[in-house]
Amino acid sequence: MADAPGTGDVADWWRTSIIEMEPGVIRLRGRPIEDLIGSVTLPQMIWLMLRGDLPTAPQAGLLEAALVAAVDHGPQAPSIAAARMAVTCGLPLNNAMASAVNMLGDVHGGAGEQAVELYHAIDAAGGPGAAAGEIDRWQSERDRFVPGFGHRFHKPRDPRAPRLLSLVDAAAEEGTVTGRFAAIARTVEAELERRKGRPVPMNIDGATAVIFAELGFAPPLARGLFCLSRSVGILAHAWEQMGQGGRNKGPTPPAYRWTYDP
Repeated sequence: MADAPGTGDVADWWRTSIIEMEPGVIRLRGRPIEDLIGSVTLPQMIWLMLRGDLPTAPQAGLLEAALVAAVDHGPQAPSIAAARMAVTCGLPLNNAMASAVNMLGDVHGGAGEQAVELYHAIDAAGGPGAAAGEIDRWQSERDRFVPGFGHRFHKPRDPRAPRLLSLVDAAAEEGTVTGRFAAIARTVEAELERRKGRPVPMNIDGATAVIFAELGFAPPLARGLFCLSRSVGILAHAWEQMGQGGRNKGPTPPAYRWTYDP
C-alpha cells in the first residue's frame, strides 16, 4: 500500500517563482504588492510578471506603445464581431471576452508571433543580408504569406506601423534597443516590394513584432501580448453592445442569406 502523501507532496503540486502568498502577504516576483500598487504602470507590471524584473522607463514606454496600437480594429475583425454577437446572445462580459480571445488563432491574431519567429530566423542566419533566403524558407516550409506585411484594408499603408517604427528608431538612438530587428523588418519589406513589383508595407503585426523582438520577448509571448492588447477593444465593444441591445445578432442582417450549394 502506497504511503499517504505528505505536506511536501501537496506543496510541490504546483511550483512557481511568480507569486508568494500567505495570509496577509502577497509578493509578486519577490516584490510586496503594496510596494507595487501606485508605483508601477500596467506595462511595467506585465513585464515584471513575464520576465521577473522591472523594465526601464524607455523599455516600458516602447512596450506600452505596442499595446496601445493594437487595441481595436472594428467589428470587421472576427474577434470583435464575436464579442458583440456573444453579447446579443445573452452572454455576460467575461464570456463575450473569452469567446473573442478564442478567435485569435494562427490566422487572426497569430501574425505577430510568426513575424517575431521570422525576424529571429533572419537574425540567426546573419542579419538583413539573409532576409531573402529566410523568406524563401518561410514560404516553402510554413506559408506563402509572409507574416507582418501587407494589409487587405489599409491602403497604401497601415497608419500604425510608421509611428511604431519611428519610436523604435528613437529608442535605438538612445540605446534602449539595438535596432537590428527594425533593420531586418525593413529589409523584408524592401525584398517583398522587389519581388512583387509594388509596395508591400509593414502592418501592425510586423511593427509590433519589431518591438517585441527588440525588447527580448519570445515569439509566443508576442501573441499573448496581442491578446492582452486586443482584450481592451473587445471589452469596449462588448460593453457598447450591451448598451445598444439587440438579440441573437448574426454576422449579417437577417435580410441577407448565405450561398447555398446544392
